[in-house]
Amino acid sequence: MESPFDPLFFDPFLTGAAYAVALPLVGLALRLRDEWLAALAFAQISALGALLALVFAAPASLGGLAAAVGAAAVKQAFEGAGKKARGTVYALLFLFGWGASVLLVVNLPIAEHAAHALFDGQLYFTGRTHLVYAFLLTGALIVFLRLLSRRLLRAHFFPDFFHARTDVAEISEKHVVLLFDLAAAVVLAFATMSVGVMAAFALLFVPPLIAFAWGRNWRHATAIAVAVGVAAHLTAFVLALALDQPYGPLLGILLIVAAVSGIRRQKTEDRR
Repeated sequence: MESPFDPLFFDPFLTGAAYAVALPLVGLALRLRDEWLAALAFAQISALGALLALVFAAPASLGGLAAAVGAAAVKQAFEGAGKKARGTVYALLFLFGWGASVLLVVNLPIAEHAAHALFDGQLYFTGRTHLVYAFLLTGALIVFLRLLSRRLLRAHFFPDFFHARTDVAEISEKHVVLLFDLAAAVVLAFATMSVGVMAAFALLFVPPLIAFAWGRNWRHATAIAVAVGVAAHLTAFVLALALDQPYGPLLGILLIVAAVSGIRRQKTEDRR
């Protein structure tokens, strides 16, 4: 348990902890809207953008951010379509990001090392700059969701409310969703640079899955999701150092084990 507080690993530990708070918060809203597949697409497209930026000698963070925002724009273009159509678009975005990334790695040696870092995660090699970005993004996300969470819930459960309002001061449903998509894209872009594509997706997908099964209300579900994310990060970080194993796969397996309780709980609720 001393390993997270070792000066060598303290910054990476805090960086991962920040994303272990931010990603479940994003995942809650995406799961509410049944758009969790969009998160995987955002992360994969962000990784592709980072690789392209490195190929052209540009900062990887800018490339990943630009690509993630572009994916959010594509998502917005299909916002009015049905759930199946939107799900198809997210799957196609993910496949495109994966296919293009593999082609870059195969044909450009400069992208090979970066691809391993992006897909497997490079948390142990993150520094103070990554930590500052992680804390700034997490803090901004908490404030953002504090201001817009009610409107996100209202847009999902009472969509006609926005159409009934006549005052121009009230933000529209479309703008609420657009702002959230942009926030999700930014957080996922930077999280992918630190913890990797699949670890970021695991933190975004599994804690909300458990929270939706066990939460009594939205606030309770939020607390559960964050607690599960942070606990999984702490356990995976300590085990990875103790056993000399990669952080991302351990985190994913731990979250899968934790998700079993959520799945069983959900089945019980569905039977009732």
